Amino acid sequence: MAAGGFSKLPNGTVVVALNLPSPAAGPGSVRFLVHARNRARALTRLRNLGLRAVYLRGNAAPPSPDEITAVLHHPDGLIWRTAPDNGALTGPELAVELWHPIRALLRRPAAPA
Repeated sequence: MAAGGFSKLPNGTVVVALNLPSPAAGPGSVRFLVHARNRARALTRLRNLGLRAVYLRGNAAPPSPDEITAVLHHPDGLIWRTAPDNGALTGPELAVELWHPIRALLRRPAAPA
């Protein structure tokens, strides 16, 4: 099951964070951050991009304050980066990679077979 969570902001919107398996058929997982009016709309945005089996059960891995700031300052309100394998959301290995817009993930070529 994918780890994920949400944070409700003072203006009523939410930021949803989800760790999902990499859609590029590679090992590891990807951490998605979505800013939307509510949790249902955030999940719908991911489903409309082709991530069909996206569900948020519980609030085990909510977005950190730095993650919330990153998604709020992005014009699309939908960003991603690779997640560490051990599931921990903090540490120097996570701080190395910058956030990417969603179109960078969707344009990646498939791995050669």
